[in-house]
Amino acid sequence: MPSFDIVSTVDMHELSNAVDQTNREIVARFDFKGSDANIEQTDESLILHAETEFQLQQIADILHIKLAKRGIDLAALDPKEAEIQNRRARQTWLIKQGIPSELAKKIVKLIKDKKIKVQAAIQGDEVRVTGKKRDDLQEAISLLKSQNLEQPLQFTNFRD
Repeated sequence: MPSFDIVSTVDMHELSNAVDQTNREIVARFDFKGSDANIEQTDESLILHAETEFQLQQIADILHIKLAKRGIDLAALDPKEAEIQNRRARQTWLIKQGIPSELAKKIVKLIKDKKIKVQAAIQGDEVRVTGKKRDDLQEAISLLKSQNLEQPLQFTNFRD
């Protein structure tokens, strides 16, 4: 029986490459000379460090360009409010990995409401869609692509 998985992941290797490129550009730029501006990457977040909120915005702009070139959707990052204290500004960006249960339920409901002849089942942080015909599965994929969901989705493990 044909099936596919709906997942939401960020390629961490590409993300780390984008962060490295951004840090290199920050060091080379004249407007950041003498400042201790950089981006620090952890497993589940990016932390932008700068002296002012304006510099944070400049770093974010550079990072957006580098992420777009690397094929990482900006919706996969959730920027939090900037924290400013003692000539230091800091902003945390959370990396969205996996489909939260509320979004998974919304995806299943969307598929069922359209009455496509497929079954959607939540499996942890992903959704598996199965159906008898390949065309029905492709219709489900196009339906989800047309929706404006709060997180980028990838369609993997397509089996005939």
